[in-house]
Amino acid sequence: MRITRLGQRAAAVATAALVTSALGAAPASAHGKTKPLGTKSLAAVLTADKSGFDRNGHDYDVLTAAVLAVLKAKPSSKVGVLTDGKTALTAFVPNDRAFQVLVADIQHTKRLPSEKKAFTAVAGLGINTVESILLYHVVPGATINRKAALKSDGAKLKTAAGSSVKVDVYGHWHKRVKLIDADRSDRDPRIVRFDINKGNRQIAHGIDRVLRPINLP
Repeated sequence: MRITRLGQRAAAVATAALVTSALGAAPASAHGKTKPLGTKSLAAVLTADKSGFDRNGHDYDVLTAAVLAVLKAKPSSKVGVLTDGKTALTAFVPNDRAFQVLVADIQHTKRLPSEKKAFTAVAGLGINTVESILLYHVVPGATINRKAALKSDGAKLKTAAGSSVKVDVYGHWHKRVKLIDADRSDRDPRIVRFDINKGNRQIAHGIDRVLRPINLP
């Protein structure tokens, strides 16, 4: 099955040491004074939703479960940076529908699985693969808010997995942002929600597809 192939190939993506990005949003200021960014972590934001798996495809239950599974199996994983609000980073967080689409695609079916089944399929890739995929969604060292993102057309963002994603700002009157990943066979993820945890060193943007660190046929 392709899901096995994905696991084997994605596991090869190096979970390199955290690197800093050249992009960074300027901290907020008022009356000429710099306002320091807060230290609320993205993990705190994700785990604040206690609803668990549900039918709301626009929240982040599958992602949250994946992060917790990695940290339970590998407490020293670099994914743990999401719990350290003092460390600046930008994360692109796939919503539940994004994971459902990924699983349906690699299993060759048009029917979307439930959130629970989507998580089970993702977890079945193996904890190291899940870790690598999660790290591919994290850009450490930079707090990139919506304003900065819209000015970053063509920028290559170095991820915590050691590889890059490219920013594509498109649209004439209404600017939108999509991220070009390593997969050339599928539609690139689009940012559908900006500035989650705004005002803090760790910021996130919701995306409607999972970033793929490998090219799937």
